[in-house]
Amino acid sequence: MHKTYVPKEIEPRWVLVDAQGKTLGRLASEIAKILRGKHRPDYTPNMLSGDYVVVINAEKVRLTGNKLQQKVYTRYSGYPGGLKRIPAATMLERHPERVIEHAVKGMLPKGPLGRRMFKRLKVYAGATHPHTAQKPEPIELEVK
Repeated sequence: MHKTYVPKEIEPRWVLVDAQGKTLGRLASEIAKILRGKHRPDYTPNMLSGDYVVVINAEKVRLTGNKLQQKVYTRYSGYPGGLKRIPAATMLERHPERVIEHAVKGMLPKGPLGRRMFKRLKVYAGATHPHTAQKPEPIELEVK
């Protein structure tokens, strides 16, 4: 009889991703895969086995087709008349990091583990970030 290997604790790495010119959905799915840890050989679905991801140049992410005009981000305060609708073009101008965060959050598991995974995502609009002390290794994603 063979025993199943279950890792006790997985040491996370820091990864740097440049979003310049990348398509939003394809980039978000690759980031979600790294946050979950599915790229590792010791992936365990019920553990926090992913890496920290630092995304730079979020303002230069691409949306295909007519999504800049047609895609709408909605939120509701719970009060009458409290529905806010923001087009993707406006969201990219004001808060470009939220566009990537919103896309990645929807691809992570729902629940306490997914929330802990999401906290490992750091998104910045420009090319600079405050995580140089962690020495994130830049990776090139196979995203068009």
